[in-house]
Amino acid sequence: MARGAVVWGRGGGGGKFCCSFKRITVVVCCVNLVAALLVLRTFYTSFSLVSSSDPFSVDQLERIQESIRVRRDAEPVELVRAVRKLRKELLKDEKRVLKLPQPVKQKLANEILQKLQSVKDNNVTEQREMLKRALASNWQMLLEAIGLWLPADVVHTEHNDKPENEQDLEEIIPGRPLPPECHAKTHTDYDGAAVRWGLTHHQESAADCCQACLDQAKNAKPGEMKCNIWVYCPSEFGCYSPDIYKHKHQECWLKQAEKPRLNFKDEYSESYRNNHPNAPVVVPWISGIVGA
Repeated sequence: MARGAVVWGRGGGGGKFCCSFKRITVVVCCVNLVAALLVLRTFYTSFSLVSSSDPFSVDQLERIQESIRVRRDAEPVELVRAVRKLRKELLKDEKRVLKLPQPVKQKLANEILQKLQSVKDNNVTEQREMLKRALASNWQMLLEAIGLWLPADVVHTEHNDKPENEQDLEEIIPGRPLPPECHAKTHTDYDGAAVRWGLTHHQESAADCCQACLDQAKNAKPGEMKCNIWVYCPSEFGCYSPDIYKHKHQECWLKQAEKPRLNFKDEYSESYRNNHPNAPVVVPWISGIVGA
């Protein structure tokens, strides 16, 4: 196969021009490269023109400037200045207002009296005496006379207008009244051996719980423990106890103890509540000792 040479002749046997395929390929590549550079230059020139051109026309710029000028002219400059000045004056007045303690007020009053006593002019004698009487009698009256008012100390006094022998709201036991033999005590939790577990023994009221204790002691068989302590939970939210159980509303515990002993009374101590974060302040149980 030929080595890729092309020969052109001019005239009969004149000069010959010989060009290989390799040279033709190089020439074509160079032409393509020049064309690509020209296209890139055209794109770059057009992009530069677009980016450098102003997005607004001359007419639009004039309208924008006119709008800014109108808005500035419409701004209430004097009003803004007056508000700023008033704000500064109010801040100064706030700094001047001081809450003086009573000893300082008394000291100032004494100093004013000393200054007045040193004045010898007869023209101010009457005014001095008036001011002296005001300072000596009532400091508050003098402050009101000169236009300076300070609120007096508010003293809160509790008035106990509750009728005698009336129970507090928290002492009212829900349900029917308890008979005297129940010896009911609110906010009290007695200890003792369980005759009937309250977790499975509920009663409608404290009176019913006490009656259940009386009935159990009356009907107990020989050798069985007889109930002499009842403990009832009156709270709808349940009652706290340091054991592992969650005690619910209307739990009725029947217990027995030869010498009844208090678990808790009235309130849980602060030290106890620090060690038991779930403990409330007030003991929620109602208890009573029945029998001899």
